[in-house]
Amino acid sequence: LLVVYDSTYGNTEKIAKTAGDSVGAKVIRTSDVNASDLNAVDLIIVGSPTLGGRPTLTVQTFLVKYLARFKGMDVAAFDTRLPAKWVRVFGYAANKISDGLKKSGGNPVVPPAGFFVKGREGPLKDGEIERAAVWAKAIAENRKAG
Repeated sequence: LLVVYDSTYGNTEKIAKTAGDSVGAKVIRTSDVNASDLNAVDLIIVGSPTLGGRPTLTVQTFLVKYLARFKGMDVAAFDTRLPAKWVRVFGYAANKISDGLKKSGGNPVVPPAGFFVKGREGPLKDGEIERAAVWAKAIAENRKAG
């Protein structure tokens, strides 16, 4: 199990580390991932802040670079987002990450998840850290049951 993320203001990093810690996963920033980090990984969780309705350029580059590695792998995606009307017009990063992983042959194990921030730079809304831990544990449990 591996959690890969990018973070602009630290909010997505907090969610990634919480998710990883709650299930004992390795957590790596997308810019620091090497091909060897993906060896023997059967589930990857990818997260990004939502910027203009998309994941960060670093996450987009990561997805393209390791495209072939996701085939047959269980995958999950999350983002951090503002609960604002204008963001809904463009969509959210998690949906685009999940779609990219699926098109690469990945097997989404849960719907994309969004964790809310109070403002452009955060902080995270109350309860989002706890919700991230529950979300990650549910992914791990669902995989064990399956």
